[in-house]
Amino acid sequence: MKNTIDDHDTDDLTGLPDRYYSQAKGTVDDFRKFQELGMIPSHGDFIPAVHYPPITRYPEITQEEMFHDYEMPEDGKTDIYVHIPFCPKRCIYCHYPSIYGGTDAQKDEYLAAMEKEMDIYLRQLGVSKFVARTILIGGGTPTDLTPAQLKHFLTYFTERVDLSVCRQFNYDVDPWTLVGPDGLERLKIMRDFGVDRLTIGVQSLTPEIIKKMNRAHDKAVALESIRNTLDYGYQLNIEFIFGYPTQTYESWIRDLEEAVTLGAHEIQMYRLKLEAYGDQTGIIKTVRDIHPTAIPSPEMTVAMKDLTAQVLAEHGFYENLRRVFTKEKRHISLYAFNQCCNLYDQVGLGQTAFSSLRNRFALNTQFFPQYYKSIEEGRLPVSRGYVRNEWAQQRWAAILPLKNYWIRKNHYKKVTGVAIEDSIVYPWIQRYKEHGLVTEDEKSVRLTRIGGLFADETVELMYELPFIPFEPQVYNNGPLNPYLLNTTLV
Repeated sequence: MKNTIDDHDTDDLTGLPDRYYSQAKGTVDDFRKFQELGMIPSHGDFIPAVHYPPITRYPEITQEEMFHDYEMPEDGKTDIYVHIPFCPKRCIYCHYPSIYGGTDAQKDEYLAAMEKEMDIYLRQLGVSKFVARTILIGGGTPTDLTPAQLKHFLTYFTERVDLSVCRQFNYDVDPWTLVGPDGLERLKIMRDFGVDRLTIGVQSLTPEIIKKMNRAHDKAVALESIRNTLDYGYQLNIEFIFGYPTQTYESWIRDLEEAVTLGAHEIQMYRLKLEAYGDQTGIIKTVRDIHPTAIPSPEMTVAMKDLTAQVLAEHGFYENLRRVFTKEKRHISLYAFNQCCNLYDQVGLGQTAFSSLRNRFALNTQFFPQYYKSIEEGRLPVSRGYVRNEWAQQRWAAILPLKNYWIRKNHYKKVTGVAIEDSIVYPWIQRYKEHGLVTEDEKSVRLTRIGGLFADETVELMYELPFIPFEPQVYNNGPLNPYLLNTTLV
């Protein structure tokens, strides 16, 4: 039985099946409670806590400033991210700049520049090869290359990367690049070069929503790409977006219940992001501004987030990394875990790629002319970045692990040099505990179930004043107001 509009209209839970209603209703009530307490802005929007500080807030930095006093990890290992910014179409929800409908000549130019960039980076580090712990090739659509271009890239890439200790070699792909003769050839080429894990951006299994997203595939292509990937023996992650215009509880449950039947090892969920958190404002923000009622309300969106966990748990999938659902922990992305939880050094290559190195972060330029010019001059295309002082390091080492998994106290001390109980963030942790957002024991600090549902908003309370996501006037004057906490807890 489904709840009717007469029963629950004010809760934005109309159409939610009864078996999911009680828990989802509690989540909506908590959402409103945390708005009253000042943690969630009055408009209910969010900006994901992907990095700290947020990448849109970094000042300019030079290559010399970025690497001043930097020393490689003792074991010489890094995680590696490569950005290939080509897409056949611009998806409505995307906040990153790409070249849309790029020619083969444009792609050849970019691949040639990135080969040179790798050599410049190796010289900067003083090593002959990168020793990869894990690898992620992303974009854009990094398989929006001809098979010959893909093979060329992987040839020069693997010549410069030691894969002997690499635990996962990931590729983010779009479904249309894995079907037909070229798609099967791409799957074989990637496998031949050691790629063992693919993330397919399915985003929806509802045909009307796929079309509204302006995706380059339809449902049939998405399903065929999944079958092909599994036939080639890859570990598979499939991605979805919730809170999209015209999405309903019924359509979302239908997508979830079909997703669990597809054989994926991991199912990853993203709440629709309306505010830009990358270097390009997505078209979705204009859609919201022109047709605000087309976007599901914040209450409906958080109910869908709760609903996701309920439906997937019925089928044995659990949140083993934030927004990531697997039956077994071994199927999570080790690249993601290393970046956000282990806080290992990561090298970023390509336009808009970022490097996270011990106590510093650098972002490559988003502008293609600047990218090519820097490389031709023998310089890395670094444009913005931040070298963290001890206080910023203590925040960073708490924010990313707590948001994504948990804070391991012994690891926190290793990364920051201080015990978390003596750190700048511990007063926040005490406040979190008062409001049921975290639990703490002698080894760890972790989010509760409700803290996990509002993970981004929770950890953003620890942000320094210049980095708080929204302006002061949208936060209620309560005990969890991020601006007040930064004046009373420091």
